[in-house]
Amino acid sequence: MHSSAAARRYARALFSLAGEEGRVEAVRSELATLKRLFAESSELRHAIFRPLHPVAERRSVLRDLCAQVGSSRIVSNFFGFLVDRRRLIDFDSIHEEYGRLADSAAGRVRAKVVSAVRLRDDQRERLRRALAARTGKQVELEEGVDPSLLGGAVASVSGMVFDGSLRTQLAQLHGSLTKQH
Repeated sequence: MHSSAAARRYARALFSLAGEEGRVEAVRSELATLKRLFAESSELRHAIFRPLHPVAERRSVLRDLCAQVGSSRIVSNFFGFLVDRRRLIDFDSIHEEYGRLADSAAGRVRAKVVSAVRLRDDQRERLRRALAARTGKQVELEEGVDPSLLGGAVASVSGMVFDGSLRTQLAQLHGSLTKQH
């Protein structure tokens, strides 16, 4: 997902407020909870994100939702602000950008790893350590499985791709064998 300039500004503002109160990770968790609730309920999404509902009604639904899940004043007020500015549509991008800011501040990066089969705990930890050594940061893995890789894994982190898949190794071997003949 690509963040708009407005979404980045709103995320930075929220991050700054959360940082002032020492609640960066708590706010991140609250945003993730709300995102999950929006994803799970089409009725909730409809009530909040559809502009055909009056602003006061959407504001009220969000205030009640924030109270039910125990959201902080920062998050509750932020959602009210988004409603007033007609920027709720940017929530997913704001959430994503906020996560990047929180990761960066914590010296953490996210690595997307796709392997042929689900990684065992020891493989996961070895991969995490190798990527941490390469990036100089704490690495959080987001894992996926793609049986077409045949074996091995492909990891992407901070714009770098590390391809240790059997499919790529076989293609490289094939390329080197065909060059020799």
